[in-house]
Order: sequence, then structure tokens, then C-alpha cells
Amino acid sequence: MSTSRVTESAAAEGPPRPQSSRRGPADPVRALMHRHRELCERAVDPLEIAAGLEAHGVTDRTAARFRHRDVFSLAEELYARVPRGTEPDPAPAAMAARVAEARAGGAGGAGHALLTLLPGAVCALAVVGLEAAEGTASAAAGAAGALGAAVALTFCLRRGPLHAEGRTLPVVRLWTLWLLAYAALGDGLLTRITGGGPEGPWVLTPAPLVGLALALAPAAGCAHLFSVQARRRLDGSRGLEEFAAWARPLLFGAVTLYVCVLTALLALTGLAFPHETLAPAVALGSLLFLARLLIVHGFPESASAGLAAACALEAAAPVLLLAGRLPGCDVLASPVEAAVRAWGAGAVPALACGAAALGLLAHATAALSRASAHTV
Repeated sequence: MSTSRVTESAAAEGPPRPQSSRRGPADPVRALMHRHRELCERAVDPLEIAAGLEAHGVTDRTAARFRHRDVFSLAEELYARVPRGTEPDPAPAAMAARVAEARAGGAGGAGHALLTLLPGAVCALAVVGLEAAEGTASAAAGAAGALGAAVALTFCLRRGPLHAEGRTLPVVRLWTLWLLAYAALGDGLLTRITGGGPEGPWVLTPAPLVGLALALAPAAGCAHLFSVQARRRLDGSRGLEEFAAWARPLLFGAVTLYVCVLTALLALTGLAFPHETLAPAVALGSLLFLARLLIVHGFPESASAGLAAACALEAAAPVLLLAGRLPGCDVLASPVEAAVRAWGAGAVPALACGAAALGLLAHATAALSRASAHTV
């Protein structure tokens, strides 16, 4: 073939196409967008997308591979690019306010704040009736008071910042009932076992239950404060690490505030209904508050594990004492007997609930400092 024919053929084919040396997609966000399309379509604002990405393991360092400085800016692009139907999207600020209000459960109303005092009032009246009555009447008053307090507590937990319908586990109720029953009966049982019993009726100490019931109001207030402040900070954060660094002291502040108010309430109720020590009730109240906070923010399994651990430790104490009566098994009962002799029967629930509360606090420090915990 002549040179002229080669030239004419090359001209007919046109100029050669440049071969790109780039590999991979030109748009790195597209694959991520398809992978999390359902999350992006149902999100009410970019913050919810950012929290969902964080829950799937996307960090600020991961966002840099998608040419974004942090997860929040990546979420903003995903929110802008994924359609959410034909209706115009509400303003992000309005949606954020709506989500924050729903998250807090409308706890700011004075009506609900007064409602949280109802379980404490019912419990106090039940204890007064229990102490004033005798025999069968006393048992009836106690049963009626327990039923009334349970109904009032259930009614209060159906709304407000402690509301967790659909996010809790049925077994949590069992662990909670055990812990409350032990607070009223456990000390008397241990005292009788260490004294050679059990013989005769158990000594009932319902005074701590009054303080714990009255502490429902500050628990709701502290949970509301934590939720609102965390959501507000999340709205202004530009990085997951920045939000986490701010959320941790906020959690410590809310827990510390609740523990201080709980201690004051238990001390005041102790004037009307005397009891030996505050430590077991403070430890139990702290454990229940942290467990409920974790449940509300989407971590019911962790809360259930903490409550179950406290129940197991409390149940182990009388079992070990009774097992120590078997021939050659004295060593089993010696740790419990030493603790009871040194600090009283209240040492067992104080140590059990205190250790479980510290474990839940350590877990909550990591779990509740994540953005995804505030969009469930």
C-alpha cells in the first residue's frame, strides 16, 4: 500500500482518541451514593445522612478519599444529589428543629414535668399507708401502692425524653423489677441469712424506692438537657471528632447533675422515711438512669447487659452465703460475710449497681458521643 493511501485512510478514520491514564470512576461519590441510596432518600436533613454514614464506618479520613474535608460535607453533597420525591424538601433548619423536638419528646411542657412527679407521690402515699396499717391491711396497702406506682411510672415513660417505645427489650423490665425488689427486700434477707436464718418475715425497707420514684423528674430533665444540647451541637459541628470531643463532657455533666439531685432527694426522703445508707440507692438510681439513656439513644442491648450484670451480682450474694453452709464450702461465703460485717448489708447492692453503672458510663462515653446516637 502506498504512503498516500495510508494517509487518506488515517484521515478518514479521524484523529486518534486520547487514552486516559485515570482509572476508576470520574465521580467517586456516585458509588457511595448508590450504596447508601435508601439512607439518603429517607433522610430529613444532611445531619441524618452524616450520622448514618458514621454508623456504617465512614469517618472523616474516609471522606477525604471522596474529595471532602469531613463526613458532614460529604453528607451535604449526598443530600443534594439524591432526590426525595416530587414535593419540595422542607428547609433543613426546620427539619432539624422538628427532629430535635421529636427526639426530646416534647419534654419542655409544664404538664409533663408535673406528670413525672406522680410516681413519687404515689410511692410516698403507699409507704405511709404501709407503715400506718397492720397485718392484712398493711399487705393490701403495699400491694395497692406498688401497683399504683407501676402504673404511674409506665404512664410517665410513654412520652417525654425517657420515652423509648420500640427501642427497648422486654427483658429490661424483668431486670429493673428485680433491682427494685432487691432495694426493698434484699438488705433484710442478707441480714437474716448472716444471722443464721432466714427465719420469720423479711424486713421491708421501701424508703429508697420513694427517693428513686421522686428522682424520675430530674432524670427526665437531665435526659432532655443532654438530648437538646447534643442535637444543637451536632447542627453546628463540622467533624465527627469535633462533635465527640464536645459530647463527652456534656454526658458527664448530665450524669453528674442527676447523681447530685438524686442524692439530695434521697437525703430528704430519709428524713421522713429513715434508712441506713444512701450509697445503694444512689448506685441503683445512677445505673437505671444510664441504662434508660442508652435505651433512648438506641443501645438497648448494652443497657440490658448492665442491668443483668447487677442482678447477677446481687443474686450471687445470698446464694454464696447459703452455699457456704455446706460442709467444706466456707470459703464461698467468706467474701460476702466480710463485706456485710465491714459495711453492712447495703454493701452488696452498692457494689453491684455501682460497678454496673461505671461499666455503662464507660460504654455510654463512646456510644453517645457518636452522631448516629442522636438521630435514632
